[in-house]
Amino acid sequence: MSNDIRNVVIAGGGTAGWMTASLMRKVLPESIHITLIESEQIGIVGVGEATIPPIHIFNNYIGLDEKEFLIETKATIKLAIKFEHWKKQGEHYFHTFGAPGANIGFCSFQHYFFRAKKAGLSASIWDFDLNYLCSASAKFNKINTKNPLYDLQYAYHFDSELYGKLLRRKSEQAGVRRIEGIIDHIKIDPITGFIDKLKLKTGVEVEGDLFIDCTGQRGLLIKEALGVAYESWSKYLPADSAIAVPTERLESPLPYTKSIAHDIGWQWQIPLAHRNGNGIVYSSQYTSDDIALQTLTSNLHGKMLDTPKTIRFNTGRSEKQWHKNVIAIGMSSGFLEPLESTSIHLIQSSIVRLLKMFPNHGIKEEVVSLYNSESKKELEQIRDFIILHYHVNERNGDDFWNDMKNMDVPSRLKQKIGAFKESAIISNDENDIFKDSSWLQVMLGQGVTPDDYHPCADAFDDTQILHIMNEIKTAKHKPLKDMLKCEDFLKLYTAY
Repeated sequence: MSNDIRNVVIAGGGTAGWMTASLMRKVLPESIHITLIESEQIGIVGVGEATIPPIHIFNNYIGLDEKEFLIETKATIKLAIKFEHWKKQGEHYFHTFGAPGANIGFCSFQHYFFRAKKAGLSASIWDFDLNYLCSASAKFNKINTKNPLYDLQYAYHFDSELYGKLLRRKSEQAGVRRIEGIIDHIKIDPITGFIDKLKLKTGVEVEGDLFIDCTGQRGLLIKEALGVAYESWSKYLPADSAIAVPTERLESPLPYTKSIAHDIGWQWQIPLAHRNGNGIVYSSQYTSDDIALQTLTSNLHGKMLDTPKTIRFNTGRSEKQWHKNVIAIGMSSGFLEPLESTSIHLIQSSIVRLLKMFPNHGIKEEVVSLYNSESKKELEQIRDFIILHYHVNERNGDDFWNDMKNMDVPSRLKQKIGAFKESAIISNDENDIFKDSSWLQVMLGQGVTPDDYHPCADAFDDTQILHIMNEIKTAKHKPLKDMLKCEDFLKLYTAY
């Protein structure tokens, strides 16, 4: 009996299933057959409407034209997330995809920035961030330059259901076989413990060598069939519910997502080309569904286009993302609330990781162990970054926010906050998708201010450091004159 991987079966469609199918078909030779099973009767969660910049790499690699993508998925440009009332009521800040400042010397920009603040600088860190400047003016354009000073990183807001349909069409054209049906029975080899085949309610049996579980939080293969346990992170992130609803778009789309803190949790607002995506994330320990719905509906702009949909979740991860011959991708592998728009990226990174470690002549335990180790680390790094937003708040009077402020956080996060408080140091972990600039913006935005900075910044006297900062600030403002209103850019760019 051959151990060669020749038949890959993807259980579940949606964004996770069709992203997996499209990239696998692009990367793997035609001798490896790819089959996807899904049912029109099973709905998708479809709240992942905002992304981060690595989505460009995925779309480009599978040959998806950006203009076609923008049109087909009703997409808009995303430069940042605006956090309102997270630090305290009435205050806001941006977490952008940009990197504030410029390379001045040995140490990172923030050390020179804090040296300049000591010398009397009145500007904020965001005044040195091109992404913020464009966000604040609701403008965007592509900049044809290799100068890192003008690197304008962007992602998208888009309709994830439409994205899945686009990928399905492309995948089927490329040779992916789609089977309509609901999985009724999973046959497991009694000796190896591997899944042999999936039997559908129609009676059709689908054999495979490798199975990808894209069945959502249920984890039909990884959890229910193979019994992999789930590690809950509710002690750090107690939110377990969300209510989502689309509304009419009443204004030109802004180039950023809004995250608005409320007494009971937080609300998202995502501008698409044809509508707005809205939702509220909350914990059933602290409030009721009725109060959450009332909070959401009283803060909507525009008429609701559908009935609000309640989503339950348990933040955490499967203890193994790869077990036997099953790999969990998407929400079957774990769930993190959409605060930093990481859901679609986690699908992408999981597929890429699998393809880099793809088994040829049989599944090797060392490879499986490495895959699980890297997956665990990635999820924990994102988890810690999300906890940061909640933990270092200065809100008063709300049980939810008080408990988040006073909770014991993971040691890695505690160390990162402490190092920044003491000396403005940000240590970047390997493969952490949130780089120094992200940690800098959120910590400053949430009110974490360093007591000191690196001594190399004292190489400049007050006049010199203020002059340097003024030069950088002026340079960062320079491209604004060539920017367009986001809606105007999209109209011009997508006009064939």
